[in-house]
Amino acid sequence: MILPDITEFAAALPPNRAIAGLDLGDKTIGVAVSDLRRIVATPVEVIRREKFTLDAARLLALLEARGAVGIVLGLPLNMDGSTGPRVQATQAFARNLEKLTAMPISFWDERLSTVAAERALLEADTSRKRRKEVIDQVAAGYILQGALDRLAHIGREIDD
Repeated sequence: MILPDITEFAAALPPNRAIAGLDLGDKTIGVAVSDLRRIVATPVEVIRREKFTLDAARLLALLEARGAVGIVLGLPLNMDGSTGPRVQATQAFARNLEKLTAMPISFWDERLSTVAAERALLEADTSRKRRKEVIDQVAAGYILQGALDRLAHIGREIDD
């Protein structure tokens, strides 16, 4: 089920289980997974895209192995907040994935996530070759961390 509102997404998640963040590109899918308490996002893998059925099978097997119970997809909005073809492609991917899993799916604004990931990798003195290999999963980590921080804030609002 697709829940664009992050508050509804939070309500649909079982407690103390991991969630996944995805950075969806034309050629790759960067994947990050949270810890069970949903505090820290950890980049885990880059899936090389082939065709949707193969990509989805690989992704869902990975998420099942990691115990994920929800998916946050990075939404590639334009800098002015408008939508474009990449947003439509991401939403289509979510609709197709929704048919294959009962996990709730939500979106998170991914503007500048790749820039932040690139900066972090440069600061870590990562080689150009290695940066190219991991940039998408690190960007997925930034997307997921943003969503986790918001989910933690929602949890505090509920507790207050």
